[in-house]
Amino acid sequence: MALNYIWTGFFLVGFVAALAQWLFLGDTEIFKRIVDGTFTSAKMAVMDIALPLAGVMTLWLGIMNVGEKAGAINVLARFIAPFFSRIFPEVPKDHPANGHMVMNFSANLLGLDNAATPFGLKAMESLQTLNPDKDTASNAQIMFLVLHTSGLTLIPLAIMAQRAILGAANPADIFIPCLIATYVATMAGIIVVGIRQRINLFDPVLGGWIGGMTLAIGAMIYYFSNFLNKEQIQLVSTVAANLILFSIIVIFMVGALRKRVNVYEAFIEGAKGGIQTSITIIPYLVGMLVAIGVVRNAGILDFVVRGFEWVFVQLGVNTEFIPALPTALMKPLSGSGSRALMIDTMTTYGPDSFVGRLACIFQGSADTTFYIVALYFGSVGIRKTRYAISCGLLADLAGVIAAIFVAYLFFG
Repeated sequence: MALNYIWTGFFLVGFVAALAQWLFLGDTEIFKRIVDGTFTSAKMAVMDIALPLAGVMTLWLGIMNVGEKAGAINVLARFIAPFFSRIFPEVPKDHPANGHMVMNFSANLLGLDNAATPFGLKAMESLQTLNPDKDTASNAQIMFLVLHTSGLTLIPLAIMAQRAILGAANPADIFIPCLIATYVATMAGIIVVGIRQRINLFDPVLGGWIGGMTLAIGAMIYYFSNFLNKEQIQLVSTVAANLILFSIIVIFMVGALRKRVNVYEAFIEGAKGGIQTSITIIPYLVGMLVAIGVVRNAGILDFVVRGFEWVFVQLGVNTEFIPALPTALMKPLSGSGSRALMIDTMTTYGPDSFVGRLACIFQGSADTTFYIVALYFGSVGIRKTRYAISCGLLADLAGVIAAIFVAYLFFG
C-alpha cells in the first residue's frame, strides 16, 4: 500500500504545484512541460532502460547459470554464510540466493552497474522462491533491497571521470568522502531493517564481519590516500574492477569445464530468461519513471529546496550546502536526473568549489531507491512493499547527512 500512496501522491502533488504556478506565477507552459515529460519518461523507461537491459540481462543470466553449474556460486554462498545467516535468517545457508546476492554486492562495490543489475534481479528471483506470500515482500527481500539502495561503492569511478571532464584539479579528491558517506548509509540500512526484523545486531559473528569490513575499507582509504596519486587511483580502480569481473567469467567457465558441463548450452539455458525479465519490468518502470517525471517537471524540488533554506536560515545554520541539495533530493528518484543536477552544479559553481564537491558526494552516497523498488520488486510481481521504501529512504537520509558532515570536514 505504501507504494500505491506514494505513486498516486506524486501525480496529485505535481498537479497542485503546477496549478499554483499557473494561477499565481502566470506560468502557462507548466502543464505542457509536465505532459511532454510523461511521454519522454515513458519512452526512456522502454527504449533507454528496459530494452538495453534485455541484452545485459541475457548475457549475465547466462554467465550466472554457468557459474551455478560449475558450483562457484555455492562456494561464494558458503564463504559468506556466517554473515548472511545473521542478516538473512530466513534464507538457508546453502540456498543459491546467497551466492546471487554476493555477486550483486560485489559488482556494486566495484562500481559495475551493468553487471550488478542482472545479479540483483537474479537474487530477487531466488529470494522469491522462499517467499510464502508471493504478492508481499519478505523480510529477506526487504533487507536485500535496502542494502542495495544504500549503494555501497568502493570507488566512484563515474563521478571521478565526470569531474575530470569538467576540469577538476584533483578529480579523485571526493573518493574518501564518498566512501564514508555510502558506508554510513549501508550501516544505517542494516540497523533500521535489523530493528524492524528484530535481528540481533550485537551478535558476535555479525559484529566481527562488520568490524572486518570497516577495517578493510579503512585500510584501503589509508593506502589510496597516502600512496597513490589521482591518476593512479583512477587507473587502479578501472583495471581492478574490470579485471575482477572478467576473471569471474573465466573462473566460471573453467569450473564448468572441469565438471564436464556443456558451457555453451548452460549459457543459453540461463540467457533465455533475460528477455522475459526485461519485458516483465516494463510496466513498473514506465509507471514509476513517469510519476518521477511529473515531480521533476512540476518544479517540486525547487519548492522543497527553498523550504529547507528558509528553515535553516531561521535556525541560524550554515546554508552553504543548500545549492547542492537538489542532487541529494533527486537521487532516490532518478539516477540520470541526479547525475544531470550534479553536472549542472559543478558547471555553475565549479568542480572544485565546496558546492560542486558536495553534489558529487551526494551522488555517490546512495542509490535510486524508488527506481530500484520498481525494478526489483516489479521483476517478481511484488506489490506490497511493506517498510522497504521507508527504510531505504532512512538509509538515504543517513548518507545525505554524512555527506554534508564529511564535505565540511574535508572541504569546508
